[in-house]
Amino acid sequence: MTTQRRMSAAGVALMLGGAGILLAASPAQAAEVSFKTECIPPPISGMPPVQGTTKVQITAPAEAKVGDEVEVVWKTVEAASKNPDVIDLEKDTVKPTGTIKVTGAATADLKMEGPRQNPPIPKNSPMVLSDMKGKLKLEKAGEVTLTPDAYNINVSKPMSTDTKCTPKETVKAAATIKVTEAGGGTSGGTTSGGSDTGGTAAGGTASSGGSTTSAGGTTSGGGDGGQSDFPGKEVTVAFECKSPGPASINSKVAINAKKNNGSYDLIVKTAKGVMDSPAALPAGALKPSMAIPVGGADKGTVPVTGPANKDPLEQGKPVDLPDMTGTYKPGATGKSTLSPGTLTIEVTLGAQKITIPCTVKGKAEVSLELDTSAQPGGASGGTTSGGTAGGGTATTGGGLADTGAADNGGLRALGLVAGTVILLGGAVFTFTPWRHLRGSR
Repeated sequence: MTTQRRMSAAGVALMLGGAGILLAASPAQAAEVSFKTECIPPPISGMPPVQGTTKVQITAPAEAKVGDEVEVVWKTVEAASKNPDVIDLEKDTVKPTGTIKVTGAATADLKMEGPRQNPPIPKNSPMVLSDMKGKLKLEKAGEVTLTPDAYNINVSKPMSTDTKCTPKETVKAAATIKVTEAGGGTSGGTTSGGSDTGGTAAGGTASSGGSTTSAGGTTSGGGDGGQSDFPGKEVTVAFECKSPGPASINSKVAINAKKNNGSYDLIVKTAKGVMDSPAALPAGALKPSMAIPVGGADKGTVPVTGPANKDPLEQGKPVDLPDMTGTYKPGATGKSTLSPGTLTIEVTLGAQKITIPCTVKGKAEVSLELDTSAQPGGASGGTTSGGTAGGGTATTGGGLADTGAADNGGLRALGLVAGTVILLGGAVFTFTPWRHLRGSR
């Protein structure tokens, strides 16, 4: 009997360890809470918010000591909404992140993150989310309470999108940790763990990629004493995109210039893999452009454009944007600055076209400063020659409706050009399948 009891105790300890509970801070406790929740579908769906109930089980040690770092586990017993009766979600395509409010002897937001790990989720069935984990450093004696808060559901295929779910009532605490002294402690508490990705409507998580290939460093200007090449500084830019594009793109951007008489030939470089392809696209279907704001002594914008993709793009694979070029003709004399501006992604297939503008979040840093001399017909508040500047709102070609709007025409345009999908909550709305579209061509 003694041997059996020891074996049982060892088995329990292994199970708790597998559940993510640090044995040094045992015994463990698990409590379930329910709360009314509002989930915001991706804007691309054009659907209203979803009201539902979330059931969460929080597992954490019942007791711990000052200085311990304990692991907290969030198990979603029931998500606020089902996968609608539209399309089956593939295996390992759903990733949850969330936040636990920490109060009492420690006050912070504990970021939780789960792996992209799920069984296939059929249509009209409950969403299945992996367990989320986070680590909490205990630095003060007393009681620490843990309360589940907002969470996010990311689905990576067939297009990466996010759904934000927020409590719509006061949530009860799910667990309490009693923290005792262990040779003295300091005030406060710190948290570590997964990062909450937040909403990425219709584009999910776009990768920031590596650095650009341009020569970095400080820039110099037009009073150059014969200098002709002006390398721009590499700056990090966060872009917010309108549907049906990715919710955001983070990239390093460098604006380089080569003097050409009184004007400057610009070359704009972005990082590698700045976004994932929304669908399998043929060669020549995707084309980038950017509107470069001019500041300092001069004012205006300079449009730069890049060539379309030379090779076919695979769905979900990172896309490298080509260098974009244009010409800046100064309209003022003095020190003029060039910064990254609106990035536009244009997807074209035959007569159909979707234009996705991605505006700079906040204010972009200056990449290049030039000592300019005013030229006839220069910028001075206008737009200088180059490519087609990126627009501010989504537009379409070929007689299609505005894809920036949440109307059926815009969704049909997405179905025709991008090829497949619109995500609603944790599920996907399917329009013209890409294989049918390709066959019709």
